[in-house]
Amino acid sequence: MKKRNILRRKILGFVDFVMKKNQKIYQSTRSERLTASSAQAVLQGIAPDGGLYTLRDFAQEEVDLQALLKMDTLPMAAEILSALLPDFSKEEMLDLVRAAYAGKFETPDLTPTVAVGEDAVLELFRGPTSAFKDVALSILPYLMRASAAKCGSQEEILILTATSGDTGKAAMEGFCDVPGTRIIVFYPDNGVSAVQKAQMTTQQGNNVCVCAVRGNFDDAQTGVKQIFSRIQQENPLTGKNIRFSSANSINIGRLAPQVVYYFSAYKALLDAGRIRLGEPVDFCVPTGNFGDILAGFIAKQMGLPAGRLVCASNANNVLTDFLRTGVYDRRRPFHLTVSPSMDILVSSNLERLLYLLSGDAKLVSELMAQLSAQGHYQVPAAMLEKIRSLFWAGFCDDDATCRTIGQVWRDHRYLCDTHTAVAWHVAQQYKAANPDHNQVVILSTASPYKFPEAVLRALSIPQQGSGFDAMLQLEAATGVPIPANLRGLDARPVRHQDVIDRENMLEYVLDKAVNPSWHA
Repeated sequence: MKKRNILRRKILGFVDFVMKKNQKIYQSTRSERLTASSAQAVLQGIAPDGGLYTLRDFAQEEVDLQALLKMDTLPMAAEILSALLPDFSKEEMLDLVRAAYAGKFETPDLTPTVAVGEDAVLELFRGPTSAFKDVALSILPYLMRASAAKCGSQEEILILTATSGDTGKAAMEGFCDVPGTRIIVFYPDNGVSAVQKAQMTTQQGNNVCVCAVRGNFDDAQTGVKQIFSRIQQENPLTGKNIRFSSANSINIGRLAPQVVYYFSAYKALLDAGRIRLGEPVDFCVPTGNFGDILAGFIAKQMGLPAGRLVCASNANNVLTDFLRTGVYDRRRPFHLTVSPSMDILVSSNLERLLYLLSGDAKLVSELMAQLSAQGHYQVPAAMLEKIRSLFWAGFCDDDATCRTIGQVWRDHRYLCDTHTAVAWHVAQQYKAANPDHNQVVILSTASPYKFPEAVLRALSIPQQGSGFDAMLQLEAATGVPIPANLRGLDARPVRHQDVIDRENMLEYVLDKAVNPSWHA
């Protein structure tokens, strides 16, 4: 009898293993034993071991491309998101998508694709805060509340987020006064543009808080990760009915919506007659934390005819070096650039790519431990070969960024911001090195009016007055209108003025967590 019971447990264990392997279940990049449903993954944000939630292979979520490309933007988004987050039916997801997006973007297709010379520019800045983060952070609060309901959670959700400039404002805008949620955003003091800082420090809402951290973005991001780790290990808020989560792209609920605009760009090119169905398209992405370009890789796994994914870095070119050599080394000077949202040396989302290409959580865990302890790691030769077949990488310093803004304006009368200019410059490098390239789509991640001083200098227009006066000058010189959400920003009252050291971030969060009212 004892032997039978042992055999039965072994059989049931094997069946459970097989079922889990075939289910659409998320797991930590660092341990296949730490699994979660899609709703749990969205709600938790980060796995208990510090890893990122991912499917074992997004190719199992392959979509019907022909059917998808016949859809309007919102039904397309619902189709893709319900495939990636299968706890939600297509009908449920369509309701969430409509609530998140309808009437809140400048155009019905959310992210228009426009022709600029022989290339195409995917404009991701037409949302309520003029940055690409709006696409994901407009829907994340809805996904999070719906996930809490599916998981039976009655806890208040406290969002912790680090930002290099755009995530913070978009996250606070998305979560502003959403019942059952509060959000704390940390940004690097003196590491964002004047417009980005003003967007955050003037944010309305009784459930939002933003605080500067003395240091750079990596300091703020590392601090948030350490807070999650400490809270999970020590649980200092036991009995307080508070659940912590993240709005950074470490949260799969932040990453999944970004997959959608790769498909919508392909549809736009198809509708414009610039490609035929099935032809591959190359995408050039200005990249710091590797989330936006990883979304393109996931789209490719799901069946999008994506060709090469081109990673464009600024002077902080840690990703360029990695994608070329397989060596990730953050032990290098940190540069403050005119494209501050890319001033990052620790690219969190790269961890997901390492797992998706290797299928080896133990390897990923070892590499991340080495990065934390020693500041560098090197991937195996077989993985580097895969990486090189999928990605191309280049970088662009500040001088080239400014020259590119001026050149694109003179040649095409198209006004781009500093991050888009990095991508444009690298896209031209890529095309020169690869004459047989496909149609190239350049992702434009922010409005030029978020960085008006740098754009003015690039156009050789002497600035007069404050950074906010530069907006008016830029509008007068180019005729490109200032986005409504940025106009008059300098006249809004500042509501958030806290500045702390990284070592004090946990104490700051715990104090805020037990304070029932932030802006009564």
